[in-house]
Formats: sequence, C-alpha cells, structure tokens
Amino acid sequence: MLLEMRFSNFFSIKDEISIDFKAGNINTATAKELVDNVFKANDETLLKVQGLFGPNASGKSSILKAASFCRQLVIDSFQNNEGATFTFTPFKFDGYYEKPSSFFIDFITDGIEYEYSFTLTRNQILTEELHYYPGKRRAKIFTRNEAAGSTKSDIYSFAEGQFTKPLDVAQSTGKTTLFISRASQMDRELAKKIYNFFRTELLIGLPQLSGQYAVELFNKNKELILKALKLADSDISDINVKIEKTPLFTVVPQVTRNGIPVQTNAVTQVADVVNFYTTHKKKSDIPFNLIAEESAGTIQIFNLLLILLDVCKNGKTLLLDEFDASLHTELAQFILDMVNASKSAQFLFTSHNTNLLNVKRLRRDQMLFTNKKEDGSTEVYSLFDFKDFRENMDAEKCYLQGRFDAVPYINSSFATIKSLLGED
Repeated sequence: MLLEMRFSNFFSIKDEISIDFKAGNINTATAKELVDNVFKANDETLLKVQGLFGPNASGKSSILKAASFCRQLVIDSFQNNEGATFTFTPFKFDGYYEKPSSFFIDFITDGIEYEYSFTLTRNQILTEELHYYPGKRRAKIFTRNEAAGSTKSDIYSFAEGQFTKPLDVAQSTGKTTLFISRASQMDRELAKKIYNFFRTELLIGLPQLSGQYAVELFNKNKELILKALKLADSDISDINVKIEKTPLFTVVPQVTRNGIPVQTNAVTQVADVVNFYTTHKKKSDIPFNLIAEESAGTIQIFNLLLILLDVCKNGKTLLLDEFDASLHTELAQFILDMVNASKSAQFLFTSHNTNLLNVKRLRRDQMLFTNKKEDGSTEVYSLFDFKDFRENMDAEKCYLQGRFDAVPYINSSFATIKSLLGED
C-alpha cells in the first residue's frame, strides 16, 4: 500500500510535489460518517481514495506519468545498456532542464514500511536509496551516490545482512540501471520483494487481466458488474465467460516461382483464450463478443470494473488518469464507493467531474487540486489546506467560483467568440 509519493523536475513538475495518502486529523461529524474512507496500516491512518482536480494543462497527468516512469524504471532498467537515454522531459524553464529529477516512494509491503528513492538526469542515475522501518526508527538498507568515488565500494554503502554479496550486484549495475532492478534479476530476495511491489501491487493505467484468474474474478462478481453496467444505461442483460481454444497465427514468408516473397498466415499453435459474451434485452439468445462487438465505452467500463475488483479484493493501489471519461456521474461515484467499501485498496485518479467534489462522499483530504503557477510549474494542495472552508459549504460550487484557484477562467461571452470567428 502507498503512503506517499514525491517527485521533482519532471515535465510540468518543477519543485518537489507530494501525493500523501496519510489521512489528515479531521474530527468533524461529517468526516466521522466517512469512516470507511480510511483504514489502518502499521499505526498509520491511510486514505483509500484521492482525486486530482484542476484545469487542463495544470499537471494532473504529469503526476501520474512521474509515478509510471518510476515504476517502469524499477521493472525494466536492468535491460538498459550504457549510453541509454531516459525518455522524459525535465522542467524546461529557469535552468531546470540541466538539473537532476527526483523520485520518492514510501510504501508498505508484507507489513513492512520502505522508503525508496533515486535521482537522475536524462543520461544517468545519480543516487539511489532504500530505507525501512524494522520498528519505530528508520534504518538504512543501502545507499548509492555515483559522485562519491570511482569504485563500487565508494559509490555504494550496504547495511549488514540485507543482501547476499551486494557488491557483485553493484558491479553488474550500470549508470542507467537501478540497483533494485538488477538485484531482483540476480535473485536477491529483498530486491525481489521491492520489485514485486512495483510490478503487482502498484498498478498504473488499465492492465489487462487474463487467464483463469480473470474468469474466477468475473464469476464471483458477475452481479456487481451487471449492476454497474445498468447504471451506465446499458441494455446488456447478461454476460458469460468462456475459455476457448483459439488458433494463433504467425506470418510465414513464402517464395513464389518468380522469386517474389509473399506473406501467408500459418497456424503455429492453439491457445486457450478468455472470451466474454454479452446478451441484450431485445434478443437474449444472440451473443455478442465483448471485445469485438461492443462499444468502446462498454469495454472500458468492463475492464475498469474487473481491474478494480482485483485491486479491492487484494489490497492493491491503482493510479488512473481520467478514469471517468464518458462515464455518468452516478457510475463514477459507484466506482469510488466500491474502493471505499474495500478493506485496504487505494485509488488515485484524475477527473474533471466536479460533481465528485462532495464532502458527504469524500473527506477534505481526499480532494486534491492542481494549479499552474506563474512560472508554468505545477503545484498540488488539498481541500484540507483551506482552513476557512467549512463542511456545510458546497465544495463543488466553491471550486467553480475559483475559491481554490484550480479552475480555468474562460471568457465565453458572445462578443469574444464572435471575435475569434472573425464575425465581430
């Protein structure tokens, strides 16, 4: 589970911003009614849901991109060759383009809290650190500072007993590779635990569920999915799942008599593929292949629900950009309620749906705002930071009035529009 993320110098993020899942000290009657919106972990009270709201180009997506970049570097950087360039853009103004970018993740896995961080430029990793909390006090597992010397023993410092032959791993870790990524591939147990947190517990976007697990998850929660589709105004009356033998094709080049290569499909193997079939109220005896024949919106809702069921049942963390695009407000709220009803799932989302700014459904510290400052950089703050906001106020109305700054001012007068159209 996620406690906090901090990032700096990444796209529109200039100075360090924080996404903190640790709950604020709110003791109002309204907050007490939302007891299901929080949970306890290692003596910390954590939020299950946080929403990022703000105008276009204010940096909401940059935050999720930073988290995704961090995750992928942990998972994939062991494959990097020397001379590789990291595919991101630092903040472009005020000389920050040449400065390092920083990434920090505070999380709990297997009941232990870890703090993992690194800094880098577009060409190399500069520092990397891993600490943990075996009790109340923070303790070092390892640190890395590429500027500390010319040898690996100068660059790395390891706590006793955490890794087997850690310098062997360090010798195999290049300047574009994270030590944790390399150590995991070299079968170091602690590194594999950290690696697996990023790979299986921290999900970003909509990963596809497949195989027998997807079938079991669907069968156990079929009624909930049908209820959600009904909220989406769908006329789907039933959904069934089948594991079907499906031929897999590969393109095999063959040469004709005149020597011209022609590509033809050849069956190489048959695989078990999970297919979902829907039926509709009008003709309940005619099945539709969900992926091939249903609308993009229906497929999106189905995939979102299936992923969220996995997240909710297994206490995972999901980060999703514009999760409610094309969704009715009632369905969007249903999805948030689903996470809040879970035991320990977490969901960070971005949205433009101001109807979700409701203090009767979300705590003040669950509503985050992004704003673009005068220097073009992103700032993040929560409704909890506004001490003059009282919970008998309408949060949505206050937001649209610009009281939280994170709403665009658009001059939509007829005179302005006519001027733009050249009809003034």
